[in-house]
Amino acid sequence: MEHENTSGMDLWVQEIYHGDFGMKFRAVRTLFSGQSPFQRVDIIETAGHGRMLLNDGKIMLTERDEFVYHEMMAHVPLYTHPCPERVLIIGGGDGGTAREVLRHKGVKRCVLVEIDKLVVEACKEHLPRIGAWDDPRLDVKIEDGIAFARNTDEMFDVVLVDSTDPVGPATVLFSREFYRDVARVLAPDGILVAQAESPFFDQDIQREMFQNQRPFFSRLHLYLISNLSYPGGLWSLSFASKGLCPLTDARLPDARNDGLATRYYNTQIHRGAFLLPAFAKDGLLGAADSVDWPAGA
Repeated sequence: MEHENTSGMDLWVQEIYHGDFGMKFRAVRTLFSGQSPFQRVDIIETAGHGRMLLNDGKIMLTERDEFVYHEMMAHVPLYTHPCPERVLIIGGGDGGTAREVLRHKGVKRCVLVEIDKLVVEACKEHLPRIGAWDDPRLDVKIEDGIAFARNTDEMFDVVLVDSTDPVGPATVLFSREFYRDVARVLAPDGILVAQAESPFFDQDIQREMFQNQRPFFSRLHLYLISNLSYPGGLWSLSFASKGLCPLTDARLPDARNDGLATRYYNTQIHRGAFLLPAFAKDGLLGAADSVDWPAGA
């Protein structure tokens, strides 16, 4: 299903965000296009960003910068929790978040629940370097992550919601009912990290997200990443816990000494990501908690 651009035309992949902002990437060839019961899935070879995954025309990742999102989603909570052994990923069918989780030797079990089998199959074939599919600690389940969180009897130390925008099947992943179910499957010192949209374009979504999490978690934070391929270049993740603080409880000496050779995450980024620009903090209208610097930092 590979189609190379041999026409001599200058072809571009374009994403329009909220109807008034767009990004374009020069396309070399189409590696995969398919329609699942849930969405259209495309993998495109681009001239400047390597291979790109799109769901319903929205950019999910590019090879050039996927490490930013996946490292920050995984390492921030895993270096905050005192002993993360059991991790649940909801979404994340490209495998990148699981790859970073499984770099932690203390993780004994990682369950990835992806609703769309086509995403997993396409990424295994055309983005093979993204995932760590052969790790025996990884249990991939092709099913509805919302129903899994509602019905499972397993308990987890960390839950990572690696979702698309809150449209279509991902809408419920931002709901109060879903966060209630996540809180139920989290251990008493559990942590939830979730994709939290753009601080420039989506502050209304962020406020509602935290308001929906507030009844079930005592500590809520927004933290920021810089990503080339997401609209505006600045993106957000949400941190929710039943008490653990991502700064004062973080195991930053472990992060320095583990030798993971990360490309974006480090101990300074761990701290600094929680320091919000004034516009981002003000736009939350108090829905999230302010950060407290560790003593001596």
